This record gives sequence, structure tokens and C-alpha cells, in this order.
Amino acid sequence: MYSQLHEMVLRADRPTDESTLRRLAALDSTRPITGRALVAEVDGRAVAAIGLTDGRVVADPFVKTSEVVELLKVRADRMQPEADERPHRLVDRFRAVVAA
Repeated sequence: MYSQLHEMVLRADRPTDESTLRRLAALDSTRPITGRALVAEVDGRAVAAIGLTDGRVVADPFVKTSEVVELLKVRADRMQPEADERPHRLVDRFRAVVAA
């Protein structure tokens, strides 16, 4: 990805990230992400983000972000509940364990 060591952080968006998400969308010539998002920062600078509701990605086209975006996709996917792990199923499992 990079020839030197760089610090990369994947984090949940913050209320103060609205302008950052708009900037990334403008650079990427697309509309901003709405709703919750994960943001990827490299050396403290936001370079990409993914929407948690629709999986839409915005990224800085002037930075090599293909690997960063892949990591965002993996992380976002892991944050989604599996079909059998939705809250009602977890409650059913809890009831079964308590009853046993």
C-alpha cells in the first residue's frame, strides 16, 4: 500500500465528521454518505469512508485507497448482524439458556 510505515485508523464517524464526509464525496464526485459511517484515516487524515446502512464508499481519488477501502468493507461487514444473530434470535437463545 505505502512504501513507508503509516498509521491507519478505522473509526466510527463523529458528529464533527459531516464536513469531512462532504469533502470526500466532493473529491469522489458523488453525493455524501448519509447515516452512520466508518471513516478511515491515514496519518490523521480522512481518506475514505463507508456508509453502514448502504455500504456506499467515498474516497479521496488522489490517494491510493484501494486497500483501505477493502479494510473498511470487511470491518463494516463484521459490524452487521448475521441473519441468525438478530436481536430477536439472541433473546430466544437467552430464554433457552435461562430455562435450562
